[in-house]
Amino acid sequence: MASKLGIVAGGGEFPGLVIAACRAQNRPFHVLALSGHADKAVIGDAPADWIRLGEAGTGFKLLKQAGVEDVMMIGPVRRPTLRELAPDFRTTRFFAKVGLKALGDDGLLRAVAREIEEEGFRIVGVDDVLSDCLAVPGIYGTYLPDDQAKADIQRGREVAKGIGALDVGQAVVVQQGIVLAVEAVEGTDAMIRRAAGLKREGPGGVLVKVKKPGQDRRLDLPTIGTATVREAATAGLRGIAVEAGGALVLGRDAVRAEADRLGLFVIGVEGD
Repeated sequence: MASKLGIVAGGGEFPGLVIAACRAQNRPFHVLALSGHADKAVIGDAPADWIRLGEAGTGFKLLKQAGVEDVMMIGPVRRPTLRELAPDFRTTRFFAKVGLKALGDDGLLRAVAREIEEEGFRIVGVDDVLSDCLAVPGIYGTYLPDDQAKADIQRGREVAKGIGALDVGQAVVVQQGIVLAVEAVEGTDAMIRRAAGLKREGPGGVLVKVKKPGQDRRLDLPTIGTATVREAATAGLRGIAVEAGGALVLGRDAVRAEADRLGLFVIGVEGD
């Protein structure tokens, strides 16, 4: 039997997909849901404890009491201020060691992963449970990018790799060669909504998501799901491109169906 999985659950639909996969595989699991981030409706009746983001000491204790061996972090978490965290002693000690303000998102996640491993857990990636979620090359659905969209995808990849190298974000929106928005602390959905107010006349833009150079594949790979497709459609975008082998498409069939329903292309493009 597979080792018991601790699911540290942030926001969105993705923790629910991992819960469903564990149940389908008869894999034992326990959810550590982050209050103010995780959705109670998504967690449902899964075995779970709820903690604030600043309660690392309590979280480690609860995971050990539940018999967890492996840990997965899944779902977006808005970066809080220290005041919002109200950190316990364990969390305060962590930030004193790493410096909260000195780290970008990827650097912070790496530091968190080291702390988890030092507590005796093994960090696993989402594809350890959802083995078919890694983006593959090619089209998801029936709609294809035209030449302008292909040029926007290439421009988006260049820009996204650039901001990723600076540990800023993983996504960008490009329309007709113009960069409308890059992802920062607000996250992808908010970035898409911001781009909607900046769109030009003519063919809509493209959302491009790629992993950061040197990114730990177990932590925060760029991810899309049906909600991403709906956000893109609402913003007037005409397609989404993700890095094949370096991004996650959660609910592949559902993403394909939603893209076809809304008239968008979704494509996996080869990385550099």
